[in-house]
Amino acid sequence: MALALAAAVGLGSTWMTTTRGTELGTLTIGAWTARPRTGTTDIDPYSRATITRNGELPIGTGDGISFVASADDRKKPLDGRCDVIVSGVTPAARFWTLTLYDDKGYLVANSLQRYGFTSEEIVRGADGGFEIHIASRSRAGNWLPTGGIERYSLMLRLYDTPVGVATRTQRDAPMPQIATLGCP
Repeated sequence: MALALAAAVGLGSTWMTTTRGTELGTLTIGAWTARPRTGTTDIDPYSRATITRNGELPIGTGDGISFVASADDRKKPLDGRCDVIVSGVTPAARFWTLTLYDDKGYLVANSLQRYGFTSEEIVRGADGGFEIHIASRSRAGNWLPTGGIERYSLMLRLYDTPVGVATRTQRDAPMPQIATLGCP
């Protein structure tokens, strides 16, 4: 009985950490979360199991870092039926991408086949900042269509950047702000 109980608890906790993630070694700045050790040999066993289960290919620590946001700065989940603005600047990086994913990890289907932006194609203001509108209906400027899905997440990948394990605060890495403006 004790062996069966121990096996059930062990397998259950492993399943939960590989499907829901773990807070071991995470870096959180505003609404953005990253796991800087994922692309290194110092990766924790739970993150390694998650990568194996999902079939991900993490960015190596020498190449860059990936940040994910599934809620805005006020902790409200990102909803494709609402108007969301991602604005500000990104940390120093040679190149970056911002991509929209559904809750299963797939690109969000839309008629324009626009799934994200890169640092080279984004329209910026005079101060170097940008504003990306994420909404189901078209917007002027930088716009990512959601197709009206209920939940989505954003992934910001920074390539060739000093952001990493030693980064701790918004001052170390100025991340874009995420704000929900309203729902129809």
